Amino acid sequence: MISDHFFIYSYQPESEEYKKMSKRLVVFTERDGGPVAGLDEELIRQSGGSVKYGRAADERGRVQMAEHADVLVLGGARLTREFFASVPSLKGVVRLGIGYDNVDLDAATDHGIAVANVPDFCSDEVAEHAIGLTLAVLRKIVLADRKVRQGQWVPGMDGLMLPMRRLSGQTLGLIGFGKIGQCLARKARGLGVKVIAYDPYASAEAAQAAGVPLMSLEELLPQTDILSLHVPGTPETRNLVNAHTLALLKPRAILINVARGPVVDEVALCAALASGRLAGAGLDVLQQEPIRLPHPLTEFENVVITCHYASLSEESYASLRRQVSEQAAQILRGEFPRNLVNVQVKDLPQCRLRPGNVK
Repeated sequence: MISDHFFIYSYQPESEEYKKMSKRLVVFTERDGGPVAGLDEELIRQSGGSVKYGRAADERGRVQMAEHADVLVLGGARLTREFFASVPSLKGVVRLGIGYDNVDLDAATDHGIAVANVPDFCSDEVAEHAIGLTLAVLRKIVLADRKVRQGQWVPGMDGLMLPMRRLSGQTLGLIGFGKIGQCLARKARGLGVKVIAYDPYASAEAAQAAGVPLMSLEELLPQTDILSLHVPGTPETRNLVNAHTLALLKPRAILINVARGPVVDEVALCAALASGRLAGAGLDVLQQEPIRLPHPLTEFENVVITCHYASLSEESYASLRRQVSEQAAQILRGEFPRNLVNVQVKDLPQCRLRPGNVK
């Protein structure tokens, strides 16, 4: 569990002993007990590093904590160009997860700082969560539970629950066919679901091997009963699902979003739900998190919302802990991390990470 007792990091002039130690420092600035998934501190020590945890109140506090660090382990905090300009010793950032939309990647690259993520720690979990949300919406499970708790287990419930369709035989349209999209495709086909996908960056060979036809968005939407989103949060994908997109969907389709909240225009989503064109939605992410109540989407009984926890399981967090720690250790040893995001940094003269040049 996350502790309720955080300390706010405040700057204290460092001693020479601290400065010497912190040249090989791995810091996490968002929780005094460290990441919820944990870090393998022994592995980091074996690579010549030490670990410091704290919770910075703001960017200034984060700069003060990371000023002499080699590696920053990052959760949800935002890293700006100003931050990267203020941490002269930082060689690498390791993101606790897949997405890195909270990192100014261009700024990190300009300052010669390597950025890594963990793209494959939770593919099963997120794919299973997408299926869970799909079933919750199609089978109206949350609505039924709510009615039972209100004492409404009575004859005539079928009238409330209908219309309802079986999952088998429906068409799942994927926007995004990366690791999670492919994992979901395998699981969904096992449930008798036809799968199609749109992803301009996907490998045609991978899609063919998975037996999933790739097509344009305009071709995919009119065929889709269940639209599931698996794209990163980027300027390109912001409001990718909008009034125009929703209008092209097969009538009475449902929307599943386990990707990033800003991918969906929530005003357009509410309009499609209110008009009845969209039969429901299952959302693990929202444009603003945490949710601020009242929220228009919570007014719809055919919308199921979970709190951005699709990646969570004991197994996924064990994998996350291991992979983040291994990549932090790689950076400490002067190696590029395995899942380097800004690969172009390798060839820049200002790159701070030089294999074989560990001080």
